[in-house]
Amino acid sequence: METGITPPSTPGVPTNAWLEKLGPGVVTGAADDDPSGIATYSQAGAAFGYSILWTVLLTYPLMVAIQIISARIGRVSGRGLATNIRRHYPVSLLYGTVVLLLLANTINIAADLTAMGAAVNLVAGGPTRVYTIGLAAFSLVLQVFVPYKSYVRVLKWLTLALFAYVGVVFTVRIPWMTVASQTVFPHPSWNSAYLTTIVAVFGTTISPYLFFWQASQEVEELQAADEQHALKKAPSQGPANLKRIGIDTRIGMGFSNLIAFFIILTTAATLHTHHITDIQTSSQAASALKPIAGQFAFLLFSLGIVGTGLLALPVLAGSAAYAMAGAFRWKNSLELAPRLAKRFYSVIVLATVIGLALGFTPIDPIKALFWSAVINGVTSVPIMVLMMKMASHPDIMGKFGISGSLRIVGWLATGVMGVAVTAMFVLLAVH
Repeated sequence: METGITPPSTPGVPTNAWLEKLGPGVVTGAADDDPSGIATYSQAGAAFGYSILWTVLLTYPLMVAIQIISARIGRVSGRGLATNIRRHYPVSLLYGTVVLLLLANTINIAADLTAMGAAVNLVAGGPTRVYTIGLAAFSLVLQVFVPYKSYVRVLKWLTLALFAYVGVVFTVRIPWMTVASQTVFPHPSWNSAYLTTIVAVFGTTISPYLFFWQASQEVEELQAADEQHALKKAPSQGPANLKRIGIDTRIGMGFSNLIAFFIILTTAATLHTHHITDIQTSSQAASALKPIAGQFAFLLFSLGIVGTGLLALPVLAGSAAYAMAGAFRWKNSLELAPRLAKRFYSVIVLATVIGLALGFTPIDPIKALFWSAVINGVTSVPIMVLMMKMASHPDIMGKFGISGSLRIVGWLATGVMGVAVTAMFVLLAVH
């Protein structure tokens, strides 16, 4: 993502400005709990109860590290991930990565839109397809016609939709001592179904589109503030901005993992306890909750699906557009008018429209989502390796290359994802 940045003559961001600057990390973390992610977490809780909660504790530090690294690459270099890959690595590697990202994101958009339409139908009745089309159109209008400075405020408010899943917990009886015990001292059942679920949880939590989105949003924030510059060219702005990125990302990923924890907890305490262990979609989880936890829990769960979907759609479509624009040197910014970045906005529109169309085909959305997770898993490992290399590359990061614990945990996250993907293929071969 090109910025045309010149060396600064202004001081860095004041250290007390981070509260006003929260955004890329919080929005990225919240977008991770999209309807597809809700379905995955619901499946995990329904199938294995409290014994799967420990995975959320493990994913948090790994997710924080890799997202801080992606944010730093964007903020230090003033460019998104795709532009940095194009400038410093083989172009064939970039094109393969971008194609896989676009494919996985489009399938994910299809699954999310389908879940959102079904959730509205559950609450209000009526034509599911009309709701799905309306939600897709509403999301596109926001992305294309609302400038970034205003649009990002909408995304921040949409993160509040995730509190619906915190609210659900207080409508059902939770054996908190059992939850604490099984979270910290789990008793996993190491069979293929359990391992597959662990892989699914990791795959839905650490996803390539989140890397591209957060790095690009740091660049958007940079362009939106006249006094700010890429840290590589404005090292005096480094300490305040790196601190802000750390706080923002820790809060955002903490928020993401907390909501995932509550979704698993809710379905474990209700569905699993009542021997409902086969949940395929987020809307099915909402329906199953109604006779067990009551109307209020059902409404919270259903409306949360719609709110999180509206948050996730622009992240999925936008991250694909940023990747394509970076790969092919297109103008790209949500702050630009559509006529000034036609190809960038075309990718957003096409990804959403094709995703919408896929939802109206005979393609099984569950199988499509499964293969989206496979593609995400396959794509994430080489991208994470590239990110770790970029984060230490002097031409990209200048004096701000990562080191110490961030570097160690970043490589650990990469290794864990590599093991998860390998396990996924082993399980596929077995079955």
